[in-house]
Parts: sequence; structure tokens; C-alpha cells
Amino acid sequence: MPGVPPSGLGGVDYSGFMYRYFPILRATAFLQKTYERFLKIRGSPREIALGLALGLFVGMTPFMGFHTAIAVFFAAIFKWNKISSAVGVWVSNPLTAPFVYSATYIVGAHVSGSARPFKPPGELGLSTITGLLQKTPEIFWTLIVGGVILGLPLAAIGYYFAYQSVLKYQQGLRAKIAQKIEKTALKRGVRNKRKKRLN
Repeated sequence: MPGVPPSGLGGVDYSGFMYRYFPILRATAFLQKTYERFLKIRGSPREIALGLALGLFVGMTPFMGFHTAIAVFFAAIFKWNKISSAVGVWVSNPLTAPFVYSATYIVGAHVSGSARPFKPPGELGLSTITGLLQKTPEIFWTLIVGGVILGLPLAAIGYYFAYQSVLKYQQGLRAKIAQKIEKTALKRGVRNKRKKRLN
């Protein structure tokens, strides 16, 4: 259309503009790419799904900074997929960690009986730091209890969806490969028939 730039009104590329200035769109695109890469992980659907479930479970524990190492270590022992286990631990990341650990602490506190809410200190002093260090084992144990309680159902749900998604993807991929092989065989058959007629 004359007078209208191909990139949009006023020469603005609105697709790029939306992607750049709306974090939700960027996050959605990132998750979509991650999902597509996850489906392409090599291995059986069961091993991949078990690896992801393990990673999700470990990601709910308070061992932040060691999640990947722990998940990959146990995945190697159980002979599950190590890559998918490393992907699963990212359920707990710098953006989600405050929500994850808040939830695990609340659940763990109710289950273990230490239902007192944790309040960050207003001022930091030697006595305050000493008091926090004394409470560290209790807080840590509470987070472990809550992480296990929330991690088990999360791992089960993750296993189900991962297994179904990977199985469907791999079956579709096999079907496409079979179709290509069949088409190639038909083409060769037609060529051979033509050669025989010419001979």
C-alpha cells in the first residue's frame, strides 16, 4: 500500500516494540523456547520425565546454589536424565525464590509445630546476628519439611506432564521420519519402473 512503510505505521516495527518493552512477552517467548528445547532432549520419555521430577523436587529444598549439583548427582545414580533434572531445579530461581521459600516455610512451620512467623530484624547488631544464627537450624529444618511436602506433588505433576509431552513429541517425530522414508521409497520405486520401461 503506497505511503505506508512495510514495517508498520510511521516505520515502527510493532512486533519488535512489543517484545522489547513488555517483559511478559519476553518471558513467554523464553518459556516457549525452553519448552521446545526440553522436548528435544535425547532419552526415553520415562527417563526425561523422572529427571525433571527429581529436579523439581530438589528445587523446592533450601539448598539454593547446590540444586543443580544435587539433582544431577542423584540423576546419575538412578540413571535418569541429567539434563532434564538440571532444567527442573530452575523452578527455584532468583525471581521465584521469595515465593517458593515463603510457601515452604509457612507449610513447614505448620507441620513441624513452629508456626511462629519469621520476622526480619529492623536493625543489625551483634546480638541480632547471634540470635539469627541460633535460629538457623530451626528455620532450615522448617524449610526442608515444607520443601518435601510441596515438592512431592509438584514432582508428580511435573512427571505426568513431561512424560505425556515428550512421548507425544517423539511419536510425532517418528511418524514424520516414517513418512519421509515412505515417500523416498515410493520415489525410488517410480524411478526403477521408469528405468525398466526404458530398458
